[in-house]
Amino acid sequence: MLKPFALREHSKMQEVLMDPNATGPEIHYYMIRGGSDKTNVTVWETGTVGGEYIKTYGHYHVGDLDETYWIVQGEGIVLLQTRKQGANNQLIDDELEAFYAIKVKVGDSVFIPSGMGHLVVNTGKTWLVTIDDSPVNFEEVDPVSLPGHADYEAVKKMKGFGYYVIEESGEPKAVANTNYKNLPEVKWLTPSEFSELTGH
Repeated sequence: MLKPFALREHSKMQEVLMDPNATGPEIHYYMIRGGSDKTNVTVWETGTVGGEYIKTYGHYHVGDLDETYWIVQGEGIVLLQTRKQGANNQLIDDELEAFYAIKVKVGDSVFIPSGMGHLVVNTGKTWLVTIDDSPVNFEEVDPVSLPGHADYEAVKKMKGFGYYVIEESGEPKAVANTNYKNLPEVKWLTPSEFSELTGH
């Protein structure tokens, strides 16, 4: 019997928080994986942890794999980052080529090109709920919580993405993660502006 449900606990999220010692909800977000036949559903808790909005862990895709997120409830910000390439096209985990922040609400969708790291932040007062079309192979060891198509290690090593999103005077603000070198400025875009940029 497949068990498609997983959750991301506070103890696991501490690895990528701006303040790892801040207290937070026991569960930050919930996932229901659909495998190859159904979409995946993710549900975010509300609130902040040490001033930082509740977010997903963040990851890069392994291989040539794009993905689309559809927002079905709430509002948030999709964070996207691309790593610089070094010698022999080796990706550099602590240097970024670009960093995008896309504010989203119900009805929006965001296409995430292959190779682009991504996480989603809940900036609203209700559950943030998305569906996505990322494939999951249930034959893997831990397909629901840590699917094989996702690389979490690069994000774990850097203690999060290039920027954290905090709440300041009721509004989201990006704060640099100093573990990265020579961070590019955040490009704040609408979903349609980002769509024009990627051609999707």
